[in-house]
Amino acid sequence: MSPTWNALIRTHHITSRKKVAKLRQAASNLNVYALLRSGGCPGIMYCEGTEAGVKDWVGTVQRLRYKDYQLVTKPSAFEGERNGPPLRSSTEPSKLEEVNTVKEFGARMQDIGAWQWWRKGMGYSHED
Repeated sequence: MSPTWNALIRTHHITSRKKVAKLRQAASNLNVYALLRSGGCPGIMYCEGTEAGVKDWVGTVQRLRYKDYQLVTKPSAFEGERNGPPLRSSTEPSKLEEVNTVKEFGARMQDIGAWQWWRKGMGYSHED
């Protein structure tokens, strides 16, 4: 089984339903899990899956030309405190989920075991 990879992107905002639909389709085509904080500032995107899937999904986001696009955590092997299996396995369908607040996004990061990684990537924590 190949290692799980992830990446974190920050943008000014995520409001275009057309772009979200393209991200949802890309998540499905690339077989990755994606989480978006949409509807206001800041826009936050998390992606998890295979190395190729995550890198290609990040490329899709970049091509959509979001304002203030920042790849705050480049695609890399998952570094977290996960207690269970990855969010997506080869037998499960890929998906894209949306939350409305940074607080909800943080809660999801905590649920999946990426809380400290996410806080560091967002600049909320400077621990090594």
